[in-house]
Amino acid sequence: MTESHPDPVPAERTGGSARPDLLQVEHLQVHFPIRGKGLFARQRGQVRAVDDVSFAVRRGETLGLVGESGSGKTTVGRAILRAVPVTAGRVRFRGDQGEVDLLGLEGESLRRFRKHMQLIFQDPYASLNPRMTVRDIIAEPLEAGAQKMAKSEIDDRVRETARRCRLNLEHLRRFPHAFSGGQRQRIGIARALVSSPEFVVCDESVSALDVSIQADILNLLMDLQEELHTTYLFIAHDLSVVAQISTRVAVMYVGKLMELAPTDALFSRPAHPYTNALFSAIPHLDPTQAFEPLRLTGEIPNPASPPPGCRFQTRCPFAEDRCRNEEPAWREVGPDHLVACHFAERLDFTRRP
Repeated sequence: MTESHPDPVPAERTGGSARPDLLQVEHLQVHFPIRGKGLFARQRGQVRAVDDVSFAVRRGETLGLVGESGSGKTTVGRAILRAVPVTAGRVRFRGDQGEVDLLGLEGESLRRFRKHMQLIFQDPYASLNPRMTVRDIIAEPLEAGAQKMAKSEIDDRVRETARRCRLNLEHLRRFPHAFSGGQRQRIGIARALVSSPEFVVCDESVSALDVSIQADILNLLMDLQEELHTTYLFIAHDLSVVAQISTRVAVMYVGKLMELAPTDALFSRPAHPYTNALFSAIPHLDPTQAFEPLRLTGEIPNPASPPPGCRFQTRCPFAEDRCRNEEPAWREVGPDHLVACHFAERLDFTRRP
């Protein structure tokens, strides 16, 4: 197998453990019930969309979260924001207001806290109300928040946020249908940032845009992060996008974390077979190099009935009996480099098994 060489990672996005944790997720579980047909049907099982996931997000960083469709990465982001019910686990937020147990917030206390955490949606077309002006869309988090603000103060905040997101002031009087996809996404970004949140979940925020517009939005997000000291959880499936914006990257597979490391370490020295398979599918920029992606065989496990042992063992070319019977521990194999694989230290990805 020819070793894959992804694009170089920017030097400023190489991680580092000196930053304090803003968010700590411990043993997070999100299970959705499976019910039969009918009003009084009993529960027949559950889909383990997120199954015992633990990680931390450091203040001021961008943590990239990647994986195939259905891996549970979007559910992780929405669970942190309390947008979906959480089955078990703990989420601690250590912001300017002190440490808060997010899963313990309910009612008015949760409503007051929402200004500290916001979401940038994937679809810039479906996420904006077509009957509201841009001004009203951006102002909505302030007007719906628990803290009442004067209209003049809201207008000033909206204009300042629109300027930072590279929107013209005359745009504030228009409706969403008058804008392109990139402009609509900037409106969505402005809406998320107008309440000055400390933590923002970017859920596939550029995947619906053209490549040239993607670069513009990514640059805007990085500029805003430097200016406002915001922390991002950046959910995506495009590895080139993740390499450009992320400080560290976490890899998910069927509800489990497979690997987490600083961006440069993950792209240059992946330790998990699933991560290596993802990277092997990245085409080389040099046309003279052979492109031989690792073709995985076997079935993707059903999250309603996951296999014993490692979740990846049904497709892993390196799987052994231990992988089929014993779930690998989430452990450190290098500086700030965590992986869930029994044999991470001795696997050789330069040769096919």
